[in-house]
Amino acid sequence: MAIQANIGLAPWDAFSMGLSYVTNISYGDASIYTGLVIIAIDLLLREKIGFGTLLNTILIGKMVDLLEYVDLIPLLDNFWWGLALLLLGQGIMCVGAHYYISAAMGCGPRDSLMVAMGKRVKRIPVGLVRIFIEGSALLCGWLMGAKVGLGTLIAAVGVGFILELVFRLYRFDVKAVRHESFLDTLRNWGLLKKSPSASEE
Repeated sequence: MAIQANIGLAPWDAFSMGLSYVTNISYGDASIYTGLVIIAIDLLLREKIGFGTLLNTILIGKMVDLLEYVDLIPLLDNFWWGLALLLLGQGIMCVGAHYYISAAMGCGPRDSLMVAMGKRVKRIPVGLVRIFIEGSALLCGWLMGAKVGLGTLIAAVGVGFILELVFRLYRFDVKAVRHESFLDTLRNWGLLKKSPSASEE
């Protein structure tokens, strides 16, 4: 919806779209490859990676490719209709974020990167860390030819307000979630033997 709104892409959408332009791969594949690189960085920074992290990386990109292939959502050329579509898409994304985060099976790679960097630069507020990361992604996307416009600003600012509203409606405290790693999930499913320390926890 954000892409088809055609009024400017959000930072990571811009990065993936720009990468798809310069490499001639699909947006979805660009999103997946970017996510996998970020997961590698997250692992180097010793951040927890779970099944949810990997599913987030793969399924979002391929779902966008599928929706583009079936041409379900038209490309808009009217700003106000584009704005409505962008905000609707953000609302759906935020509801989805509630369900995927509450499953506690790992943050998406980009969220994990923000958390990992926030832990290492404690004197800098995490909001500024996110602005730096997303600003860098946006700049790279723009340099690679992605469309940046008023919708970019609305997407960057509006998602925080919409996310806060959705979490309040669901009475969801995101800070209380303790994510599982791959190994934690395998132990919980009985596929790996629990270590004494894991049993005590």
